Amino acid sequence: MGENRFMQEAIELACENVRAGKGGPFAALVVKDGTVVACGVNLVTSTNDPTAHAEIVAIREACRALATFQLTGCEIYTTCEPCPMCMGAIYWARPSKVWFAATRADAARAGFDDAFIYEQLCLKPEERAIPAERLTCEQALAPFDEWARKTDKLRY
Repeated sequence: MGENRFMQEAIELACENVRAGKGGPFAALVVKDGTVVACGVNLVTSTNDPTAHAEIVAIREACRALATFQLTGCEIYTTCEPCPMCMGAIYWARPSKVWFAATRADAARAGFDDAFIYEQLCLKPEERAIPAERLTCEQALAPFDEWARKTDKLRY
């Protein structure tokens, strides 16, 4: 099965990433029509970028390679169940399927626990550990009004 081949490739990339000291033990591939169009490894610590998770890196590279902002018809193979940030990016990218190997519980046992973020997302913004508060202003909707008037917009 192709799925196993792609997952094995992703797992080897994750192991290489750990050995190279580039970041965490995660990797992801974006596959279209049986061909890998992009791959990504966790680069958080080597790039000082908290968003440089493997899935995000792979999605960015795949979108560049395919010259599109949506990964329609693609599948993502990731070595671990995606975190909330990566799931958000995956849903915006709209691949047809995500395959993952390890679970978020496996990741938590290795020191990568996202439970706190899942819990925070369920709270009201002002009750979160990093509180968020709406700052009302007269022009708050101006960008949406501009968007509504734009006749040549590219919906996503």
